[in-house]
Amino acid sequence: MPPDLMVERWSGRRLKSDEVTEISGIENIKYLDQFNAYLHRLISYGHFESIYLDLFKNTHDELDDENYKFVDSVKKVYPGLVIKNAYNQLRKQRTIKQPCEIEAIRKALTITKEGIEAMMKASKPDMFEYEYKAVFDYTLTKNGVLASAFPSIISGGKNNFCIHYYEYTGLVKDGDMVLNDVGACYDNLCNDVSRGWPCNGKFTERQKLLYLCAYNTSEYMLSIIKPGMLMSDVDKIAREYNYEQLKKIGLCETFEDISKYMWHGGAHHVGFDVHDVVDASGKIEAGMVFCVDIGIYNEDWGIGFRIEDNCLVTENGCENLSKDIPRTIEEIESFMGKNNSI
Repeated sequence: MPPDLMVERWSGRRLKSDEVTEISGIENIKYLDQFNAYLHRLISYGHFESIYLDLFKNTHDELDDENYKFVDSVKKVYPGLVIKNAYNQLRKQRTIKQPCEIEAIRKALTITKEGIEAMMKASKPDMFEYEYKAVFDYTLTKNGVLASAFPSIISGGKNNFCIHYYEYTGLVKDGDMVLNDVGACYDNLCNDVSRGWPCNGKFTERQKLLYLCAYNTSEYMLSIIKPGMLMSDVDKIAREYNYEQLKKIGLCETFEDISKYMWHGGAHHVGFDVHDVVDASGKIEAGMVFCVDIGIYNEDWGIGFRIEDNCLVTENGCENLSKDIPRTIEEIESFMGKNNSI
């Protein structure tokens, strides 16, 4: 938007065009109130025959979508102009991360690591979920991150059985597991990490059994992911391997039983959005960053959690970018045992 002294007094300072150029490297900067006139000149005198828009939903089923509103207005004013969908090109650019984007994700993960570890240090029986959230939010804020990458999911006990839980009002009791699904942003690049731990710092035997099933499945997936593998196979293989783990401890008899304990997909891409764009039927390529997300939810035992890590696909396999956040039973118990609550 163009500078406006009165508006800026009430709503804050607006960037000037030279400042935007310095930040972005884009030399030709126009204000929004110039858009229609500028577009008219390009179409009328520039001999352009088509215009590309990001039409993620390939059918016109959401009339309130801003891009589709713009399509309608352009068709009325310029009926000869061809509208083309730029989604596939944009998706490809976002799916394969550049070195600077990977570095931003790494930096975001160092902040997420600090936030998760701060919650683990503070963890004790009879803490409210909002206290865990306050610890995580404070850690992000002191690192200059004023908002999380997505609404944090932090729950304990039976609240872990709501996959997208945002109430934060529950009291975490002795013996309960804490589940968190959180992430920070750095330079607009997101990460998404899940960890689960007993609030008192010691796993029960049943918690160990289930945790090892999820951990072993996660480790297996991280060992086999490589370029050329179908993205659609990641969830399929994760379910098959997790089924075998749960079968060993007597919870699954047939493969269909896995749906009782594994409630969500095993992977999703991450980047400028926490669930970033992807060709779900395409092949995995070097430079992709996605989450391996293995959850187990056993309502009969009152135990639910997930282990979610961010992996960078390399030329020969993948790198677990979040491996330094405590994730084994031994690492979690050791870390929590060495740290006093705040």
